[in-house]
Amino acid sequence: MSFRSIVSWNTMIAGYTCNGDGLQALKLFSKMHQEGTQMSEFTLSSTLCACAAECATIECRQLHAIAMKLALDSNSFVGTAVLDVYAKCNMINDACLVFEKIPEKTAVTWSTLFVGLMQNGLHEDALRLFQGSQREGIQLTEFTLSAILSTCASLALMIEGMQLHADVIKYGFNNNLFVASSLVDVYARCGQIEKAYLVFADMKHKNVVLWNAMITSFTRHGKSLEAMILFEKMQQSGISPNEVTYVSMMSVCGHAGLVEEARCYFDLLVTDQTVKPNIVHYSCMVDVLGRSGKTDEAWELIQQMPFEPTPSMWGSLLGSCRKYRNVGIARLAAEQLFKLEPENGGNHALLSDVYAASGSWENAVLARKYLNDTGARKDTASSWM
Repeated sequence: MSFRSIVSWNTMIAGYTCNGDGLQALKLFSKMHQEGTQMSEFTLSSTLCACAAECATIECRQLHAIAMKLALDSNSFVGTAVLDVYAKCNMINDACLVFEKIPEKTAVTWSTLFVGLMQNGLHEDALRLFQGSQREGIQLTEFTLSAILSTCASLALMIEGMQLHADVIKYGFNNNLFVASSLVDVYARCGQIEKAYLVFADMKHKNVVLWNAMITSFTRHGKSLEAMILFEKMQQSGISPNEVTYVSMMSVCGHAGLVEEARCYFDLLVTDQTVKPNIVHYSCMVDVLGRSGKTDEAWELIQQMPFEPTPSMWGSLLGSCRKYRNVGIARLAAEQLFKLEPENGGNHALLSDVYAASGSWENAVLARKYLNDTGARKDTASSWM
């Protein structure tokens, strides 16, 4: 095109952004800026969305400066877009400063900062922000309710959760599947598994998210039988399990010592045409086998899986070998850990414990001596589950 109007530029930038090509959108904006084309709040907000997708903080600061120069930084669309970039790039203090400077905050502005605080682990700040939005008369949406309920679940805030449950009913969101899933999570995390099930049972129509919320709640409370019964009911209702469902089922079986049941769910996953097993599923099954003393089988599963084993997977197996005194597999697992984490002295200490548990004191001393001689850092080991 010999002449490009601002509409043409905006359309192309928005197109690249919407199609996930943030870098190309940023390049196009740079070219537009170099040609001296006047930009609008739509130009800036679209380009800022590209920054958020690419976590391009330097470009965001530059765009923020341009917005201030053009007196567009107080525009709710532009300000919210800047806020979103900072929040998604873990620059939450900058996001809060931008929020304070927006004179007319929309429901989207409040929600954007609210989600940003949650994503940065600032659940208490998110709760205070929500309370502030209610004082300002900001209308509740299903998205906001679901998010604030997730915050209450994370903080195990039973009273606040019940108050929000009343709001859910008051504003007619009690049939919303995502809100219901969040309510189930709140009650379950607060130890009220019966109330969680009542919310679940009251929903006439259930999707996989809601089924997973209830299955995960049973898993969290160690109710393996209830989780397995619910899994069967889920399938009978015509809802297919997804990746999360299988992780929950293998996890609850593993903690209950139901190895064969966990193996059945894993085999069902492998043959499921709609779900592709991932590294988390294999890690979970390795942990289940290790916990039950089947360390040889856990080793074989690691060798067969179509993924590169992670340090946490090897660490889980090594920990199981210590408990069940399997020195042979312990050496193999430790060898892989030493390659992946040469600076982690905790792996040497764990191998030393395996030797000590099996009565091989000479090897235990040698492993400890190597740890001291190399000065490797000793980290605390942990199981995947």
